[in-house]
Amino acid sequence: MWNTIITLMIAIFAAGILYISIRAARFQFLLKFTHGRKWPAWIMCFVFFSGVTAIMWSIWNQMNALACVIHLVLIWILCDLIAFIISKIRKKKWKRYWAGAVAIVFCALWLTWGWIGAHYVRTTTYAFNTAKLDQNMRIVQISDSHVGATFHADGFLKHVEKINALNPDVVVITGDFVDNDTSREDMLSSCDVLGQLTAPGGVFFVFGNHDNRRYGGSTGGWSNDEMRTRLEENGVIILEDAAFVVNDQLCIIGRKDRSEGQRRGGRVSAEQLVSNVDPNLFTVILDHQPNDFDAEAAAGADLVLCGHTHAGQFIPIHHVGEWIGENDLRYGHEKRQNTDFIVTSGISNWTFHFKTAACSEYVVIDLIAKNE
Repeated sequence: MWNTIITLMIAIFAAGILYISIRAARFQFLLKFTHGRKWPAWIMCFVFFSGVTAIMWSIWNQMNALACVIHLVLIWILCDLIAFIISKIRKKKWKRYWAGAVAIVFCALWLTWGWIGAHYVRTTTYAFNTAKLDQNMRIVQISDSHVGATFHADGFLKHVEKINALNPDVVVITGDFVDNDTSREDMLSSCDVLGQLTAPGGVFFVFGNHDNRRYGGSTGGWSNDEMRTRLEENGVIILEDAAFVVNDQLCIIGRKDRSEGQRRGGRVSAEQLVSNVDPNLFTVILDHQPNDFDAEAAAGADLVLCGHTHAGQFIPIHHVGEWIGENDLRYGHEKRQNTDFIVTSGISNWTFHFKTAACSEYVVIDLIAKNE
């Protein structure tokens, strides 16, 4: 199956390069340069776009090069279509090939916005009232850092310093902390960065599909056991289908990732995890993938925090995960029964340097005690 998908992607990629090369050959300056001959103009454009793609491939990686070309091709096709419709309405052909110029400029602006969306990390705040707490509590959620993708350990430290300034009571990391190609140095240093978080109630960690090597072994020369040890040395509490009570008021339940359950014969159900918790405690479930909402709501959790989706990554494919049933929610807040669900876009990205569906973020959840 994967060979078929890769072959199809390469075919689309090649067809896209060919399409924009043929269309770009219509620019007036190229036609003048080639004395109106199309074939030399096509070859020049093909060489140019192939060269730019190769440069992006070498600077970033093949996925980012592919994303840039596909964006350009789709935008170019859309601009050609709009220009065609307008020319029919005007009943007059364009003297110059404006559609191609607009496509290039718009794509550059759109991908610049996507770059900002991936690299600029904002703060998103939610507030919930509850009678289960005697005093207000603040939870900060970090997810999908994919260390090494858009920042390394030094960049991660800057985010942690900003989080500390928010005075959180509890910090939770909801998976995909690292990636398959995160270097050993980055992994160890980033674990040490987590040790600098100042949260009196604790720092809690659940594994995501990339943390668990869902897509193969590490290329960085380190093992999961090494990361676990380093996290624990830095005071991080790892929860795998386990619960931890904070200040006799808040219960943090960390679930094994859905991918672990699929590979190793299942994970403990939400009902079983919550049934072992005092119902008077405010219950927060940490679940990397937002794919078990009905069960978690039926179990009676108060709040569920997820990541994984990167908010759908790219417009216009950002809702595909929901359409095919992989995600119950791609991004934001939803309430089912008496349970609030939050899916964050994540603090970074997997491999891509662009995110057009939403900005990167860390989430601040204020739990407001009703008696205050």
